[in-house]
Amino acid sequence: MRGVFALVLLVGMGLAGFAVYMVQGFVSQQETALAQERAKTAQTVPTTQIYAPRRTITYGEPILPGDVTLIDYAIAFVPEGSFATLEEIFPDGEDVPRIALRQMEINEPILAIKVTQPGRDTGITSRLSRGMRAFTIKVDVASGVSGFLRPSHRVDVYWTGLAGNGNRQSFTQLIKSGVEIIAIDQTADGDRSGVSIARTVTVQVSPQDVGILAQAQSSGALTLSLVGDDDDSLSENVLVDQRALLGLAEDPVIAQVEVAPVDRVCTIKTRRGADVLQIPVPCSD
Repeated sequence: MRGVFALVLLVGMGLAGFAVYMVQGFVSQQETALAQERAKTAQTVPTTQIYAPRRTITYGEPILPGDVTLIDYAIAFVPEGSFATLEEIFPDGEDVPRIALRQMEINEPILAIKVTQPGRDTGITSRLSRGMRAFTIKVDVASGVSGFLRPSHRVDVYWTGLAGNGNRQSFTQLIKSGVEIIAIDQTADGDRSGVSIARTVTVQVSPQDVGILAQAQSSGALTLSLVGDDDDSLSENVLVDQRALLGLAEDPVIAQVEVAPVDRVCTIKTRRGADVLQIPVPCSD
């Protein structure tokens, strides 16, 4: 009987110890999982909500309240010009839409530069910055970079013509650098695909530059040179004539030699025998 009691006691103590071990393991796992969750929470980036399209919106489409939705966006990386409320998007009322100036995809933040002002159309007036003016340049397949230009591209403008007094020579000079294009022919759509040969390119420049470009276009030919998207440098002053193009030296300067005046000598001839003599006499004049 005592042996059975001892056996039961040992089995009970073993089961109790096993139970304690299992509980400790479970508690340890829970603490580890809790610590991992706390670490993940500490690394979570704080976010805010801004508006984005709930569908793909193409150039020229109106944007209505049903076309937008709130998305979570990292606070540290919220782009400038985003909208956090419907009142910011539609300040004149939800029945006064904005128009898309470029294509926007689903969940792409809506920015002020991608849409018109409320109630405005997609004409070039909506793309002009404050204090800037639109100027149209006539181009062809060569001067228009073979049809690869698009609105929002930047170009350098070169002038070629005759200059100089008297002996006029042909020159090519850079007159404007990094000018932004706002329209090609009659469209301001920067998302159009394909290559087409433009007849006119409209750029935005200051009022002073309008005068420069107008004078240049009336007195010579304008050529555009496309600037890369990531190129923030300004082109240096460029002036090329035929001599610089061909690598010719400048015309040599012929020195003018002054000749000292010579005193005039007057003489008369007289014969003495077989000899003829010249005798100096005062000049009568």
